[in-house]
Amino acid sequence: MAQGTCRVRRAYKFLLRPTVKQATALSACVEDHRQLSNAALQERRDAYRRAGVSIRYGDQSAQLKDIRHADPDQGRWSFSSQQATLRRLDRGFAAFFRRVKNGEKPGYPRFKGAGWFDTVEWPKDRDGCRWNSTPDGGQVRVYLQGVGHIRVHAHRKVEGTVKTISVKREGRRWFVVLSCDDVPAELLPETGSAAGIDMGVASFLTTSDGAQVPNPRPGRRNAERLATAQRALARCKRGSNRRRKTRARVAAHHAKVRRQRIDHAHKTALWLVRHHDVIAHEALKISNMTRSAAGTVEAPGTNVAQKSGLNRSILDAGWGVFLNVLHAKAESAGRVVVAVNPANTSRICPYCGHCARENRVTQADFVCVACGHTGHADVVGATNVLRAGLALLNA
Repeated sequence: MAQGTCRVRRAYKFLLRPTVKQATALSACVEDHRQLSNAALQERRDAYRRAGVSIRYGDQSAQLKDIRHADPDQGRWSFSSQQATLRRLDRGFAAFFRRVKNGEKPGYPRFKGAGWFDTVEWPKDRDGCRWNSTPDGGQVRVYLQGVGHIRVHAHRKVEGTVKTISVKREGRRWFVVLSCDDVPAELLPETGSAAGIDMGVASFLTTSDGAQVPNPRPGRRNAERLATAQRALARCKRGSNRRRKTRARVAAHHAKVRRQRIDHAHKTALWLVRHHDVIAHEALKISNMTRSAAGTVEAPGTNVAQKSGLNRSILDAGWGVFLNVLHAKAESAGRVVVAVNPANTSRICPYCGHCARENRVTQADFVCVACGHTGHADVVGATNVLRAGLALLNA
């Protein structure tokens, strides 16, 4: 495929550098949108409980004009951003009804507390917002209605057409997220190589070629400092300035772990995409794998402590984040990623095809009870994943 012939949708995330006045305005913007969302949720609940009437997005969007006129705090923000907040609530209700219909855990939309609503979206560039509002060769800025022109730490070039602009608060930092269409894909030359990967805890992943990527364990490495900060938070009086500062310190520790995990996922995915045309991985159900083993009062679980430790290790590895990053990078690079059924991939002998639980002697050793083939268990699993992936592609 020729370079640049494929176009994808891509998100760009940049750090904002607001002034003190702009940071205050951004906080007020998020707070007013949070109150709007909670009020819309309250209206839906009351209408259904008292009269059996379902309020929909169109009904609530039609009220925005009167709300903005009656409340000057709401009137200073972009009409489109407020519509986007109402659509966000509407999507939450649509997902709730879909889960009810499918017999899943419903998850009714909740009221958002002050620390649980951190993002405001502007659904269209130049409608209450404007990217690169001072394109004169100077500092890149983004304009937001009611806030002004905010400096942006644009560490890379934005390509394609900016469709939506979002502002997100993470701890004490503010970020702008751009969703762009028609971004040229950075297609890589073909390598003629295919690889299967086996996700693990001892090693982050093992490829069918025998290469292993170590598990950085960012959560475990930062656990002591995070625990110290959390103990200090537990001693603080609710509502005090000291508690507010300690909460910010705890959030900073969590943010650092998250950034380390994402950084490792990007670097590992880029390494795989650069060296292989086809990448096969297991279609892991991480939520099922990390389900608690505690059981119920009538049927208590077994090995609860061991399962709890394993769950922590799986979540600390960040398999879900990595797989999302891998799929995105592969699409942009013109690579193929295929997910295969993980059943028995670590129990099948790659030489004779015999499948038995006894083949997996230990966590690291594989010895086939039929033909005697030996190997590293993770390499065997990755080899079986690759074969299953190629079979799916050739079917």
